Amino acid sequence: MPSARLLIGLPLLAMPAAIAAWLWLTMLSPWTYDRPDHLAPVGEGPHALFVYGTLTHAPVRWLVYGRTGDPAPATLPGFRRTGLDLVPCAGCEVEGLRLTVDAEELARLDRYERLGVRYERVRVTLADGRRAWTYRRLDT
Repeated sequence: MPSARLLIGLPLLAMPAAIAAWLWLTMLSPWTYDRPDHLAPVGEGPHALFVYGTLTHAPVRWLVYGRTGDPAPATLPGFRRTGLDLVPCAGCEVEGLRLTVDAEELARLDRYERLGVRYERVRVTLADGRRAWTYRRLDT
C-alpha cells in the first residue's frame, strides 16, 4: 500500500511538468495554431506593441518570445480594460507597457494571442503620441 507521503508527493511533482507541457502546447507547439490564410504576413521590424495583460509580466514575455525586452510604461487613452479585452471608453485609459520587437518576435506574440482566432492586432495611438500595435478580442 503506498504511503500517504507518496500519494501527496506525486501530484506535486507532476504539476510543474503539466504546466510546462501546457505552455509548450499553447505557445510553441506546431499543432495548436495555424495562422489564418487571410492575415497579412508580419512585416520587417522593429514593431512597437502595447501590452496590458499577461504580457506585462517579464517571465511570460520570456516564455513567449525568448527575452523580456526593454519595456517602457505606456498609457492607452480612450479605452478601458474589460476582462481580456480593451473596449472604447471616452475619458478612460489603460496602463500597460510598450514593447519593441522584431518580426519573428511579433509572429511568436501573434501565435500566443492566437491572432485571427481569438484576437486581432490593431494600431492604436498611445498617450505620448506614438503608434503601436495592440491585441483586441475578436467578436465571437
